[in-house]
Amino acid sequence: MSKELVYVTRGNLVESIHRGDLVIVNSKGEVLAYVGDPFKVTYVRSSAKPIQAINVFLSGAYEKFNFTYDEIAIMCASHFGEDYHIETIIKILKKIGVSEDSLLCGGGYSINKDIALKQARDNIKITPVYSDCSGKHAGIIASCIAKGYDIKGYNLISHPVQRDILKVVSKMCEIKEEDIIIGIDGCTVPVFGMPIFNLALAFAKIANPDKLDNNYRFAASVIFNSMNSYPQMVSGTGGFCTELMKNTKGKLIGKLGAEAVYAVGIKDLDIGIAVKIEDGNFRALYPVVIKILESLNILDDEEKNTLKEFTVMDNKNSIGEKVGEIKPIFTI
Repeated sequence: MSKELVYVTRGNLVESIHRGDLVIVNSKGEVLAYVGDPFKVTYVRSSAKPIQAINVFLSGAYEKFNFTYDEIAIMCASHFGEDYHIETIIKILKKIGVSEDSLLCGGGYSINKDIALKQARDNIKITPVYSDCSGKHAGIIASCIAKGYDIKGYNLISHPVQRDILKVVSKMCEIKEEDIIIGIDGCTVPVFGMPIFNLALAFAKIANPDKLDNNYRFAASVIFNSMNSYPQMVSGTGGFCTELMKNTKGKLIGKLGAEAVYAVGIKDLDIGIAVKIEDGNFRALYPVVIKILESLNILDDEEKNTLKEFTVMDNKNSIGEKVGEIKPIFTI
């Protein structure tokens, strides 16, 4: 059963309760701690992007197109569609020799509401490059080209590039392909359903890849370093993923997934973390992640102070006044 993780207060009253599940593992597959169900099954959504990006290396696309760290980082991203994101996506598309019409993710305003309002005010023409998943799609197309696959229908589970990605996810998460539940993600590509344990395991291995096969080890190392070198690519200005990596001195990676999934891989300590908020509400997610990191003594005082806005979040009214808090209440 999912456990109570976060209280939302208004004045002296607990007005809402968010329940969820979390698990902490090492790269050997040992469960170190958990709250709720460590084997809660959910779609891992965009938290899987750093895992999926490994196929960019296995396919030969990384070497063929000489991808840079910022380009790899945005392939792992759920980006905000800021100018530097769009410029990076366009740079990738030019490298691989396709137009943005090849992207099958659809268009969409920024997932950051303030940036989305600015895009609307500025009458920005929203095209597929603005999708928060356009980096992942560009990486998948690059893998198709490197392998000699037709890019038509690259978003279908029957396409050979998606079968390749499924094999990567299966290997990194240590779950049989036939046991992965396949759905369709918001951006039209396959999405993977599995226990959160397996997601945490993959992130432990990305952050601590020494025991992986050579090609996987190299890919994981570059992905980890890319996300830390360009954290602004992974979400954007003020985004939780960006702020978490920007302010933790290269010790971890973190990646958001829709419906309030989060995964963290911690370097050197051999730790992977996965969280799922039962009701899918993001307001509960960030305090949970920070509380876990604090409980594990991952964050020093400076990092705690820099990330304090995510630790106990303000519950505000329509004019921006604090009327309560969004705070974690669990212990590990």
